[in-house]
Amino acid sequence: MSRVKGFTLIELMLAMSFVGVLLLGIAMTTIQISNIYTKGLTLREVNQAGRSVSDDLKRSIASSPMFDADPTSDTAKYIVRDGGGRLCVGRYTYAWNYGSALRGGTGAPAVVNSYDDGQAVRFAKVDDPSAALCADPTVAIPRANANELLSASDRDLAVHKLTLSEGAKDTQTGQALYAISLIIGTNDKAQLTTNDTSCKPPAGDGGEIYCSVNQFDIIARAGNNTEGE
Repeated sequence: MSRVKGFTLIELMLAMSFVGVLLLGIAMTTIQISNIYTKGLTLREVNQAGRSVSDDLKRSIASSPMFDADPTSDTAKYIVRDGGGRLCVGRYTYAWNYGSALRGGTGAPAVVNSYDDGQAVRFAKVDDPSAALCADPTVAIPRANANELLSASDRDLAVHKLTLSEGAKDTQTGQALYAISLIIGTNDKAQLTTNDTSCKPPAGDGGEIYCSVNQFDIIARAGNNTEGE
């Protein structure tokens, strides 16, 4: 009588345990790779948006005559509010609401820039050669003349801070330097620090992969069109 050979129960349990550990390792590796990829997409989107906005501001200022950057002046082309601001340079006006204003909620600053259809502005570039939007900061932004430079998209990007200061200037040539500091990032309050200028440390819930905040500092010179005159 021949004996039938096969796996023992212990061998089957060991094999199943090995396969289970292997599958768990593959799943964990896949999740980690997916998280790294998603975080990379978030970082890239913020960086691309920041560079695009910075380059656009530099081009507009470069083609603009020297302007009054003192927000307390009656002739200011730089309007500062708690919830956002406006900047009128040459042919264009930039209008924005900070992320905290867009989120709303208790203690949040009010939205200061809205389109003429009632929707809140994110970061708009408006065709405004007469700088009427800075002469009266309460005027609604005409959507027909505006181009949103930041998209809500899946990452809900927003401006968290924008400051502009005037540096050296030459009244004879009509040229001046302006320093702009711009903080752009995702706008999920649960993942941002109190002042919205950075992401919270990882908490293990995976939310940090959708958070990115970056600061962009630029120097722009106005009055370049006077060269050679």
